[in-house]
Amino acid sequence: MGLREYWNKRDFEKTKEPKGGMEMGDGNIYVIQKHQATHLHYDLRLEMDGVLKSWAVPKSPPMESGIKRLAVEVEDHPVEYASFEGTIPKGQYGAGTVEIWDKGQYIVKERSKDKLIFEIRGSRLRGDYCLVRFKGRKNWLFFKKK
Repeated sequence: MGLREYWNKRDFEKTKEPKGGMEMGDGNIYVIQKHQATHLHYDLRLEMDGVLKSWAVPKSPPMESGIKRLAVEVEDHPVEYASFEGTIPKGQYGAGTVEIWDKGQYIVKERSKDKLIFEIRGSRLRGDYCLVRFKGRKNWLFFKKK
């Protein structure tokens, strides 16, 4: 996706969210941010292709196998967003409080257009996780593997 959609949704004169740019890092940042916007949700972010690929997870992240969560693919975010915590002002896209819920690294085990298997090495989440896309949509299933 790149960052164009991210930039178009934000007024950086009003929000302290990082503007960022296309930066290549180690490619293994993992973060989940708790986002109290209109509705509480969790944003799963994985560093890939110079950006943070991002999914909004409406319920708390799965901490054990057998729990499946909807994960809605959203716009890519800059790598710098992995450290962002703060309040997005009213009237701005995503207005509300953002705090880091979990952070660490991840290792890709399998990656295709519709499936991602990865090992999370975070403080709260640890182990093998999977994202599987519903056919042709931005909706994915997020769960911990056995």
